[in-house]
Amino acid sequence: MRDKSATTSADDLDARVARRVRALRAERGMTLAVLAGRSEVSRSMLSRVERGESSATAVVLEKIATGLGVALATLFDDPRSPARPVSRSADRTPWRDPQSGYLRRNISPANFASPIRIVEVVLPAGARVAYETGAREVSIDQQIWVLDGALEVSVGRITHRLSRDDCLAMRLDEPTTFRNRTRRPVRYVVVIVAGPARTLRS
Repeated sequence: MRDKSATTSADDLDARVARRVRALRAERGMTLAVLAGRSEVSRSMLSRVERGESSATAVVLEKIATGLGVALATLFDDPRSPARPVSRSADRTPWRDPQSGYLRRNISPANFASPIRIVEVVLPAGARVAYETGAREVSIDQQIWVLDGALEVSVGRITHRLSRDDCLAMRLDEPTTFRNRTRRPVRYVVVIVAGPARTLRS
């Protein structure tokens, strides 16, 4: 059972994601129907996410991010935070995937103009996260650096088995699965670089 402070943080982060999805959709002039078609997430689910009434899974949020033409980490940004070059540990709110239990934190300074994003992830023992999205409107490259434990990453039909201090470079243009087959959590860092967004088709 979560304590009160943990519940409050989770609720605040769900509200932040809701605001972010609404704002990004409005910036792109998309209706819920258009975003539903691009993301393959139902209009009813999108509406619940935008109202903060659903703690969407990482898989669903990844689909929404792909439909919006942004990296998943972008959905956790708080536009109200000042753009500073330094990110402090106390300012980072962790988010737990309600499906797999994986924990993620945006490490990079919020709203600072940089093409590089850093995310820390802890994947529990035996957990698996399968992102179904493939080709995207924006080019996204990322590198996975394992800090502790062992991680299996499948990119399309190719599977990479990573141990402590291994680093994998990959492009997000195929379905990707992260899996921890061990009995202890694996902690890793994801470094993300997104290219310029191409014009979205209507």
